[in-house]
Amino acid sequence: MLLWWRQGKLTQLNKKQTHALRQHTRSGAPMFISAITLWELAKLVERGRVTIKGPLEPWLEEIQSHPQISVLPITAQVAAESVAFGPNFSADPADQIIAATARCHGLALLTADEKIRGFTGLTII
Repeated sequence: MLLWWRQGKLTQLNKKQTHALRQHTRSGAPMFISAITLWELAKLVERGRVTIKGPLEPWLEEIQSHPQISVLPITAQVAAESVAFGPNFSADPADQIIAATARCHGLALLTADEKIRGFTGLTII
């Protein structure tokens, strides 16, 4: 989602997600991402699933320093919450951290991941 937003490719999103992102962008308020999202982006580049111009670290720093992005740390609370979702939640540890970050901070989670979208313990857009 973050990549699509940064690249202006909102056609990948459903109408509700597109509306929420456009409205949020116009408001100027920050979007919150988990610190693990930066790691996920790095892995996508490493595996060739995302192509960037230039070195990885400056690209990640540009995302991190974007005025509308606020990176939330993986805290003890987030780590503990990430293992509390139960067996019906995504087995991907990064997904667990992202969802736990949203839950701990009282944030809605914007995702296209069907494993997460079907979970009832989160506010999902």
